[in-house]
Amino acid sequence: MNILSLDLSLTSTGYCHNGETGVISVDKTGPHRLWLIKRKVEDLIIEFSIDVVAMEGYSFASRNSQAHSIGELGGVIRLLLWELGRPVVVIPPTCRAKFATGKGNASKNEVISSISAKTGLVWSNPGADDKCDAWIMEEMVLARLGSPRFDWPATHVSGLEKVDWTLLNAYIEQLGEK
Repeated sequence: MNILSLDLSLTSTGYCHNGETGVISVDKTGPHRLWLIKRKVEDLIIEFSIDVVAMEGYSFASRNSQAHSIGELGGVIRLLLWELGRPVVVIPPTCRAKFATGKGNASKNEVISSISAKTGLVWSNPGADDKCDAWIMEEMVLARLGSPRFDWPATHVSGLEKVDWTLLNAYIEQLGEK
């Protein structure tokens, strides 16, 4: 199954496919920026023949003026995925943090440190936290499918429990019927 995971950001959307990460950065603002990010995500879906997309859910604790703009980006990407017929797994930020560290309220630095210690992967350069988050979400889907790249303690795997896997499960059932 080809999985693309996305950590949506207006300045550096992190993505991961087959353990390889990258960042989508655009230098525009407003609707033009939304359109460019959407096009780049669509290009990735086509290039990698993506079956399922995992993306981070909204952070309801956000308290800055970017909350509405990131909501717009999330809506644009969700609409794109619906148009392309790709199931999406929305992973709450607390579940991602719990999977990475064993605690749902871990800071970005704690998440990166924990993943680096566990995997030996180094996260640096601009967009490092976005790439790391995208990598974690791909690993979460793989863990849910029973084929993670790494062994995770039960405290970390419990981060999968509050993710809504309905669309992924339906997709898997559909594959089994073919």
